[in-house]
Amino acid sequence: MNKVVVDTNILFSSFLSKNSNIRKILLSDRFLFFSCNSCIAELIVLKDRIKKYTKLKEKELFYFIHEIVQKIEFVNERYISKEAFYKAWQLCREIDESDTPFVALTIELNALLWTGDKKLKEGLKKKGFNSFFEI
Repeated sequence: MNKVVVDTNILFSSFLSKNSNIRKILLSDRFLFFSCNSCIAELIVLKDRIKKYTKLKEKELFYFIHEIVQKIEFVNERYISKEAFYKAWQLCREIDESDTPFVALTIELNALLWTGDKKLKEGLKKKGFNSFFEI
């Protein structure tokens, strides 16, 4: 089964529509999904934006968040090797350093990165990183 690292913008997108392809894929059992613990904190910060765009009541929003995060194994960044972090930092430093943990986890797990960040994706491709999950 393919391992897929999911970044924050994919999770954010998954909450916006019940019928989105992103949500359907995340809720399927076809892949093993992973993300960084820091993603949880980012989602908490984005909670009001998610609530605004989805127009869901707080209880419904928490249900959807719970439903999706049950399908993802969150990894504490301190368990990612220094080598993977260094490689990821070298790749991300000129694009967006805040994405380093997701790329590092992808390298560590020998996984595919699922991101909707076009700038990140294009920048990584230019540097020879091509381990992306595409739908």
